[in-house]
Amino acid sequence: MPSPARDLPDGAAPGRLRRATLFALCACVLVAQSMVAAINLLIPQLRSSSLHLSSGQLLWTVDAYVIVFAGLLIPAGALGDRYGRKGALLSGLALFAAGAAVSALATGPALLIAGRGVSGAGAALITPGTMSLLVQLSTPAERPKALASWTLAIGAGGLAGNLGGGLVGQYLPWQALFWAMVPLAALLALAVARTTPRTPTTAAGRPDPLGTLLLTAGLVAVLFGIIEGPSYGWASPRILGAFALGALLAGLFTAHALRSPAPLFDPAVFAAPRLRATTLGTAAGFFGLFSLFYVNSQYLQEVKGYAPALAGVAIVPLTIGMALVPRLAARWADRPRTVVGGGLALIGLGLLGVSTVDAGTPYALYAGWLLVVSAGTGLSMPALTLGVVTSLPPHRAGLGSGLGTSAREVGAALGVAVTGTVLAAHHDLAHGLGPALRTSALLLLAATAVVLLEHRDRRGAGTREAAPAQPAGQVAPDGQKESYAAVNGAVTSEPSGPEERIA
Repeated sequence: MPSPARDLPDGAAPGRLRRATLFALCACVLVAQSMVAAINLLIPQLRSSSLHLSSGQLLWTVDAYVIVFAGLLIPAGALGDRYGRKGALLSGLALFAAGAAVSALATGPALLIAGRGVSGAGAALITPGTMSLLVQLSTPAERPKALASWTLAIGAGGLAGNLGGGLVGQYLPWQALFWAMVPLAALLALAVARTTPRTPTTAAGRPDPLGTLLLTAGLVAVLFGIIEGPSYGWASPRILGAFALGALLAGLFTAHALRSPAPLFDPAVFAAPRLRATTLGTAAGFFGLFSLFYVNSQYLQEVKGYAPALAGVAIVPLTIGMALVPRLAARWADRPRTVVGGGLALIGLGLLGVSTVDAGTPYALYAGWLLVVSAGTGLSMPALTLGVVTSLPPHRAGLGSGLGTSAREVGAALGVAVTGTVLAAHHDLAHGLGPALRTSALLLLAATAVVLLEHRDRRGAGTREAAPAQPAGQVAPDGQKESYAAVNGAVTSEPSGPEERIA
């Protein structure tokens, strides 16, 4: 085992990023992401288990993890920036394991959902912690490759979750998936403690309890309306009240953030078209992906008759494009609008293709549509991830990671909620799969059109993006500007405006 990493002193320039550190941090985010996907392979087993989950409870079991994950990502990133990124990561691994144990011990739906929420809180600390550590520990020349590895780990997490969930669903009780996470989280914590140094904190990352509460509660209210709409009726006072409450809380959060001297994040940052486009594009892409993830395993098991383990393997084509296409997309790094728009459009077209499948569809045709979705993801997501992160200065990397990953998880939660809601309106999966995926595809394509409008160049310089501004009074390390230009395929400039206030 390598010698323990030394802490990075305040003001010190990062040295060469150690391979062991990169591996440990990417493994953490891979495991956190795997639990978003793995639960989908267990849906048939959970539905028939002694927990007697209703359709709504099943949706909450899937979504509880991503709702808490999404709601806490931004404050978790800010806490790590201020109080210590390594400590936040280790705390996240402990919470992740504790939540998994609670889910494994659940004797009823409420405890299972609560455990998923606790694990989601741990994942919210893990994800921005890993990215911000990579940004802080890598040199400008290493940073693009480090962030690409981090993005690849997210895609690999989806594959690992599908394979692991499928194996558990076929050969073991559903509780085994959660029990496996406890020792795995402990091993990851040991690896992080051994390989990863502590990095300097920043006074800019301040907790905002009120902002966190308003933002998370608003998201939960909207998702409650979407998930429970079929049960109570879309025009019922309870559902209309949930949507109204979500809108009110979002407005209160905006008002609070604009007036607070230390907000969770400054909503004015979204006045920047580039950040607005990349966050919307990220959310839209994951909306489409998780619409597919939610029905994918159910289709393969309940309509095609595949065993859970075989269903997990059958989903593998979804990862091929995610692994191979980013290398091709790098050649068009100077045309982010084309790359992002083309990738999102492919995801939407792939969903429309999958919506046509039935029990008699050959697997080769089905796999072909999965490859289209996968290619779209591999084309668009690296550019979107880097677009969000590099819109903020390096010392706010935790917040930038939290904002980008929040967009992913909000999109994922909405994708599951919308797809599950449409499915619930039909008497079985075979009849509901097509309408559910077509609804998601059309919403994704509409969002893609908005992303393209927002991503259009406003400076008359083609489609090249500007690098983020440095905080006032702070000089960029040597090569920092060149690194961001390389990441974005951009000519470096110093924009002023809302991006600077968040620093």
